Amino acid sequence: MQRRLTWHLQLWVTLLTAAFLIVPAIQSILAGLTVNYFRGLSSGLTLKWLGQVWELYADSIFLSLWLAFTCLIATLVIGVPAAYALARNPGRISRALEEFISLPLAVPGLALALALLQLYGTMKGFRTSWAFILVGHVLYTLPFMVRSVLAVLAAMDFKTLEESAATLGATPLTRFRTIVVPNAMPGILAGALTVVTLSIGEFNLTWMLHTPYLKTLPVGLADSYASMRLEIASAYTLIFFVMIVPLLMAMQWASARAQRIAQ
Repeated sequence: MQRRLTWHLQLWVTLLTAAFLIVPAIQSILAGLTVNYFRGLSSGLTLKWLGQVWELYADSIFLSLWLAFTCLIATLVIGVPAAYALARNPGRISRALEEFISLPLAVPGLALALALLQLYGTMKGFRTSWAFILVGHVLYTLPFMVRSVLAVLAAMDFKTLEESAATLGATPLTRFRTIVVPNAMPGILAGALTVVTLSIGEFNLTWMLHTPYLKTLPVGLADSYASMRLEIASAYTLIFFVMIVPLLMAMQWASARAQRIAQ
């Protein structure tokens, strides 16, 4: 009897929590599809607001996708070799470097953006380019790539595999390409999806670094809520959900797969 009551209690807590999170999202989505938000569904459904969002903020959408893609490439090029080096050479120095790489996670995005502005703010060509925002995104997301790959490498005996390959004449680059990367792929995949998701959704740092001509998805969303009709802002939210939710689902699947392989 007690076990059954506990199960029902857990079920209701789960349902209430899901409703608390999902109902506002559904309400916001419906607001972007109705003719008039204040009249509700009785005013009819329309795609007009989605069309206006695309006309006003298409550049922001493409900029966010481009930043996420280039941020992913940068974190792969930097993060995977860095994680391999840390796993290959454990010790105090490696632990100190790992903590240093993770430092941006402990620093508020606004503070990190202010530091970048102080350092590069006088470089006008760089300051007004998308590469300036990219630097902030790479600093913010790099720890997630390094830690994801490092967790997989720490759970496997890749040194023995490397030594076996070395006895067959494989060069360090060949061993990294044919042994380390394939075995670390679950961590690389999980880190990649985390990087892309965080880059698309990052607001605090981007808000400080952006210019009027370089608005990303979250900055454009804030702008639409501040200056547009509620229906347009809600339609913008719908577009944001359509882009983010599949990435979150893929990230959850990749993380679960990485954990199964690491066990």
